[in-house]
Amino acid sequence: MKKREKSIVYRRLIQSYLSSVISISLVLFMAGISAMLAVNAKSVTDYFRENIKISIMFEDIAYDRDAANVLELLNDKEYVKEARLITKEEGANEMAQLLGKDFMEVFETNPIPASIDIFLKAEFLEESALKLVEKELTEFPLVREVVYHQSLVETINDNIERAGVIAGVLIILLLFISFVLINNTVRLNLYSKRFVVHTMKLVGAKRSFIRKPLLVKGAWQGLLAGLLSAAALYGATVYIRRDFPQLYEVVDAKMVIMVLFAVVATGVLLCVVSTYFIVNKLVSMTSDDIYY
Repeated sequence: MKKREKSIVYRRLIQSYLSSVISISLVLFMAGISAMLAVNAKSVTDYFRENIKISIMFEDIAYDRDAANVLELLNDKEYVKEARLITKEEGANEMAQLLGKDFMEVFETNPIPASIDIFLKAEFLEESALKLVEKELTEFPLVREVVYHQSLVETINDNIERAGVIAGVLIILLLFISFVLINNTVRLNLYSKRFVVHTMKLVGAKRSFIRKPLLVKGAWQGLLAGLLSAAALYGATVYIRRDFPQLYEVVDAKMVIMVLFAVVATGVLLCVVSTYFIVNKLVSMTSDDIYY
């Protein structure tokens, strides 16, 4: 009978401990996702900005070699991330695919001018910098016009600023919720031990003696929860890398590793800090307080 009772008590303790670890792991997982979004926010915004195409259209009298000479000059510019020459023949083929093969039969000569598609570095997609770049591009020889979706650039810049503010508020809110949930989980787990703590206090145990084993247990609990959440976050990055390789390109691997270590450290720190204050509160309880 005693063995059975011990087995039941032991099983309940294990279930309680595991439920606490899982709860803390889920909270840390949410906080880890928020942290990953925060540390990779600049990479994501740079990715969208650097995929805006700007086309340099040349005069009809310009030859492909004239455009190639300009391309060589562009490759040395600090604001150019990537540049590609579109010859007159390539431009005609693209128009034929869009408008049909009979498109070119209307003209005696190829009416499509040579062009260069360039992609700027993210910092030069700001409105003021972009205007200066546009002005410089129009001054190249035989350039007729510089074409890009100005409304798209303005929309992306405006939305990125709004998204940054919203993301910052959400991250702070999630981190606060994470701390509250972890603190409540630890508090509920320790509250069930209030009678043991009170008994130890009655037999003359010092506060540090009562607190030490609970702090160690809290540290192990935080470490286990942190490792589980870090493993889940790593699995999420592997999934993104496998199924969304283009999205994974904007993720900074070093920052991801730092986030994984930070999640584990945060789990240990929050559990230890919560345990410290909660145990102090339990030790300060009177005989009447422990029943309510």
